[in-house]
Amino acid sequence: MANTNGGPEQQKAPPAIGVLGQYIKDLSFENPNAPRSMMALAQQPAVNIQFNVNAKPLTGTDYEVELVVEGKAQHEQMVLFSIELVYAGIFRLGDVPEDMAQQIVLIECPRMLFPFARYIIANTIRDGGFPPLMIDPVDFAALYRDRFQQAQAPQ
Repeated sequence: MANTNGGPEQQKAPPAIGVLGQYIKDLSFENPNAPRSMMALAQQPAVNIQFNVNAKPLTGTDYEVELVVEGKAQHEQMVLFSIELVYAGIFRLGDVPEDMAQQIVLIECPRMLFPFARYIIANTIRDGGFPPLMIDPVDFAALYRDRFQQAQAPQ
């Protein structure tokens, strides 16, 4: 095929995300009221899970992305367990338009990290003596929109 200026038409490579590495950056599990917290409970504990995503550029195309997960289970006033995980990855973006890089880094990269973080959390809680916590999938696009709206809100 030829373009209008007579030269061969160049095909642009599609955008790509490469995972260069994944790792636990920080992991903390506390069972502060054991063995009392291990007793059978009359009702399900209240479990609160929060997510955050942090990213920093390493080079022009490489980014470190951190998926931060904090959770706490309580029954009445007693903390059964608390967990904090910072699971990170190094990602390389290829042929990504500059205006799309932030969205890819803050939405797609944590989406790729999530299943591994979920597995680590479930196993850590199980190893702490509780039934494994299977966290529901997270809408990272909604998290990104909320974060963007908060940044745009007047102080």
